[in-house]
Amino acid sequence: MEKLVIGIDYGTDSCRAVALNAASGKEVGVAVSYYPRWREGLYCNSSANRYRQHPQDYIDSLVEVMHDLLSQLSVDGIKNIVALGIDTTGSTPCLTDRDGTPLALLPELADEPDAMFILWKDHTSIREADEINTLAHSWEIDFTSRSGGIYSSEWFWAKALHVLRENKKIRSKAYSIIEHCDWMPALLTGNLKPEKVRRSRCAAGHKGMWAAEWGGYPSQEFLSALDPLLDGFGARLKNETYTSDISAGKLTQEWTERLGLPQNVNVSVGIIDAHAGAIGAGITAHTMVKIIGTSTCDIVVTPKEDIAEKLISGISGQVDGSVIPGLVGLEAGQSAFGDVYAWWKGILSWSLNLLPERERAEAAARILPQLNEAAEILPITALDPVATDWLNGRRTPFADLTLKGGIAGITLATTPAQIFKSLVEATAFGSRAIMEHLEREGVRVDKVIGVGGISLKSPYVMQTLSDIMGVPIKVAAAQQAGALGAAMCAAVAAKVFPSMESALETMGQGYMVEYMPRAENRKTYDLLYTKYRQLNYFLEGI
Repeated sequence: MEKLVIGIDYGTDSCRAVALNAASGKEVGVAVSYYPRWREGLYCNSSANRYRQHPQDYIDSLVEVMHDLLSQLSVDGIKNIVALGIDTTGSTPCLTDRDGTPLALLPELADEPDAMFILWKDHTSIREADEINTLAHSWEIDFTSRSGGIYSSEWFWAKALHVLRENKKIRSKAYSIIEHCDWMPALLTGNLKPEKVRRSRCAAGHKGMWAAEWGGYPSQEFLSALDPLLDGFGARLKNETYTSDISAGKLTQEWTERLGLPQNVNVSVGIIDAHAGAIGAGITAHTMVKIIGTSTCDIVVTPKEDIAEKLISGISGQVDGSVIPGLVGLEAGQSAFGDVYAWWKGILSWSLNLLPERERAEAAARILPQLNEAAEILPITALDPVATDWLNGRRTPFADLTLKGGIAGITLATTPAQIFKSLVEATAFGSRAIMEHLEREGVRVDKVIGVGGISLKSPYVMQTLSDIMGVPIKVAAAQQAGALGAAMCAAVAAKVFPSMESALETMGQGYMVEYMPRAENRKTYDLLYTKYRQLNYFLEGI
C-alpha cells in the first residue's frame, strides 16, 4: 500500500503544504494559505523593525491549507497518510503561560504584539543581543562559541528578554519560551507543557545557545546574571533536544478530526525552514545549499572529523545533527537578498500613487521583470556603480544588524537599471564573502545548490551569482523544498525510511538547471568585488 507523507512549510507570509508519495517522492497535492492578520499589516511597525505574527494566523492557515490539500486527494489517498512534518521561520519565538499556551491566545492579550510570535526579521532586541555577547565573552563558558561567537538580535533569548523588559503585562503572565517550530508539533500532539515539549536540535542549537558540550541551554546562573527577569526560565526548558527525524508524537484526536486526517498520524520534531529546504534540495556532505528569498540562508553539512573541535567564527551556528543526523550543520546567510530588490521596486513605485489603484498594481507588477531584462543586457565594466547588501544589516560573516547599506559611483547619467544591476551584484558579492569566509575557516564546499523563489524565477540573478561566486550552481527542481524536506523528516520519523540519507535518495526531485560561471566576467567582477569590500569598510566606519 502506498504511503503518503505531508510537509508543512510556515514561511514569512504563508503556510504551504505538500502531500507526497513516499515511495517515489511524487507530489500528489499542493496548497497555500496566507496569514489573514499578517496580510492586513496588523501588529507590525516596519519603521521600528518590529514584526510580530499572531498564533491564531498559524492555526487558521493550517486548517485552511490542510482542507485544501486533502480535497485534492482520493479517499484512499487520505487513508494512506502516515506522517506529517513541519518547518517554520526561525528564530521566531513566543512567550507562553504554564500550560504552554502562547500569550496572544489568552483573551486579555489577544491584541498585544509582545504576546505574539516575534518573526525572524524583527530587530527590536539589538541592545539585548549586545548584552548577551558582552556577558558571554566574559563568562567561564562562552555560550556564543558555537553560534559563531556573536549572538544576534534575530534570535531566541534576545527577543524574549526584550519583550519581558518592555511589557509589564507580559511579565506577569510569562512562564516559558517556545520557538514556532517547536510549538506546532507540540500543539498537534498535545504535548504543550513547557517541560514536555520535544524541542528541535536545529532551533535550539542555532538560535538558543544550546550545546551538548555544556549540557544544554545556558545555565540559569548566566541567564539570571544577564537579567533577573529570566529567573527560572532555564529550568523550564528541557536540556534534551531532538533531531527532526524523530517523532514528536501522534496527532491528537482533536486535531485528527479538525484537519480531516486518519488516525495515528506521526508528527516529526520541528525544524527551521532553511534547514528543511536544504534537505529538500538534496544536501549532502560538503554541499552549500543557498535558500534564496527575501533573505538568504546558506546551509552546509560536514562530517565531524572534518572540523573536529574547531569552532567556526562569524556564522550562525555549528550544530551536530541540526540538518542531517550524524553530520554537523553550519548556517550562514544574508539579512536581505530579495528584499533589496523589493526596496528598489518600492522606490520606483512611489510615483505610481498618482495612478488609479488597478493601474498602479498592474504597473508595479511589471517593474522587477523589466529591470531584470534591462540589467541583463548592460555591459559589465570596472566603472559601474557599486552597492552593498546591508540594507537590513549583516548576518554573516560576523552579525551586525546596525549596519546600513550604500551605493557609490552614481552620476546624473546613471539609470534605474544600472542601480538595479549594482544591487543584484551586491547580493552576489555578499554570497561570495560568505563562501570565502568559510574557506578561510577550513570548511570544505564542493558544490552549491540554489533553492527558493529567486532561484526559480530569475535566471539573471542566478547567472550573476554563479559569475561572482566563481562556482557552478545547480537549481533544485523542488518548487516547495522546505515542505519536501519536512515531509522527508516525517517519513523517517514514521519509520517509512531507516535514515535521512535513504529518504533523500528516494524522495529527492533532482535539479532543473545548472549555471556555469562565465570566465570572461571574472576579472571585472574581481575589481568590482574589491570596491564592494572597500565600500563596506567605509560604511562600517560610520
